[in-house]
Amino acid sequence: MLGDVNFLAMLKDSFTLVILGLCSIVSITFMIERWWTIRKAQADGDAVLAHVHKLLQEGKAEAAQQYCQRQSAAVAQTIHYGLQHSGRPRRDLEELLASKRMEEKLKLERNLGVLGTLGNIAPFIGLFGTVVGIIKAFRDLALSGGGGPAVVAKGIAEALVATAAGLMVAIPAVILYNYFMRKVKAISVEMEVASTRLLVMLGSK
Repeated sequence: MLGDVNFLAMLKDSFTLVILGLCSIVSITFMIERWWTIRKAQADGDAVLAHVHKLLQEGKAEAAQQYCQRQSAAVAQTIHYGLQHSGRPRRDLEELLASKRMEEKLKLERNLGVLGTLGNIAPFIGLFGTVVGIIKAFRDLALSGGGGPAVVAKGIAEALVATAAGLMVAIPAVILYNYFMRKVKAISVEMEVASTRLLVMLGSK
């Protein structure tokens, strides 16, 4: 059935399919970019803290900072920020760590709104293309002066491709958006736990 549909011709004739094609390119680009960013931001907070604690006990505060600075993980950057300001009062340090966690979280959430937006609007773009295609099909039927369903069957089939294309763009975007948001939440919790433990460690020095 679909073998009779000329997708290249449809792409040239339907501006909605062109829009959906561009949306799919944008979606895939941000999926890859976010996956790579979040992958780099993940780390075992307990392992990082254990190494930092060992260095602090040995009196190597500068080495502890350098160790965290070399890592791209969000929890390591948070700990590094805390070590940089370890001489401040505990209350000030808590606020500084909270601000750093917010900063790291914003970095992780950057561009995720694009995936969420594409997941929401792509089906509607596809539906709009389908409606326009059906209108064209029935217009062709009216201009032909008869001919029955056979005149509009192919046109309607091609019009429905727009809905399918919209879903093909939306479903992966929504799935990965939710997946990335869960990862961001997990990393945020990791940063909060590490911040609390770091305060205890610094307070006990």
